[in-house]
Amino acid sequence: MNTSPNTPVHATPARRSSGGRRAGDMNARMNTSVRRLLTVLGASAAALAGWVLAVPVAGIALTARMGGGIQQVGPAAVVVASLLAGLAGWALLAVLERFVPRAGRLWTIVALVVLALSLLGPLGSAAGTASALALVLLHLIVGAVLVPGLARR
Repeated sequence: MNTSPNTPVHATPARRSSGGRRAGDMNARMNTSVRRLLTVLGASAAALAGWVLAVPVAGIALTARMGGGIQQVGPAAVVVASLLAGLAGWALLAVLERFVPRAGRLWTIVALVVLALSLLGPLGSAAGTASALALVLLHLIVGAVLVPGLARR
């Protein structure tokens, strides 16, 4: 046996967690997922707070023309719409991160375009100026939470 000072006695390979991924990578992914979930929930909470300020506090009737009639935009519709927007944005971001370099930058551009296009809904279907303004502000509130919150790693 060669025991010179330059010969290593034992060489052990780096340990990895199950699945071949480092534990730190898994924690980072979990932290990103938790943060993104909280962002989606926060966008819905912010939209609901905006609805509360607009409807019960300010007394604005949030109404929109739908299918030939006029419907009230209630708190459930605000929460569901903002949750769906947030989850769709998150899903798109996850797909882009898997297949596209600089996914965050591309996603931010797409998200801002979608936000701008979403403003056409309230501008075209709101019943009244106050309702249109309040609905546009709700869209902007959701966008202001989702765009920076989801894009951040």
